[in-house]
Amino acid sequence: MRHRIAHRKLGRTTEHRLATLRNQAQMLLRHERIDTTLAKAKELRPFVERLITVAKRGALHARRLVARDLADKKVASKLFDTIAPRFAERPGGYTRVLHLGRRKSDSAEIAQIEFVGSEFDPSTDKSGNVVEEKTATQKGVGGRLRAVAKRIGSQTDREEAK
Repeated sequence: MRHRIAHRKLGRTTEHRLATLRNQAQMLLRHERIDTTLAKAKELRPFVERLITVAKRGALHARRLVARDLADKKVASKLFDTIAPRFAERPGGYTRVLHLGRRKSDSAEIAQIEFVGSEFDPSTDKSGNVVEEKTATQKGVGGRLRAVAKRIGSQTDREEAK
């Protein structure tokens, strides 16, 4: 029975698991969206939400508590200066986990974890300006996607020629 056993082990020792969560939390706070396995995303969610809740206090003690888990001072300052004020009125639920399917190599379930309110709009650039939609080959998409874009492009060329 697993009574009162709260967290996943993720196939790691305690130290390794904590290091993984700290690194992923740092990346999530830096980029505001990361792709990882579903189990890691589900473990990362309460870890990051606890950091944000502590950062909402904004006091020196809160900064020291956050500094225990975040080694990068720039990420910690971003958490206190931009991310925590964004969720000041929100009582919790700062992140969402989106299922992306399975990884081809080992069939692991992949998920994307992101902050609520940071929805991605492909028709805008980083400054929020609307830009025209580019094709996959114009975007410089690599490998398999480029081949698919070529196939689709050649099919549409043949259909237009008819």
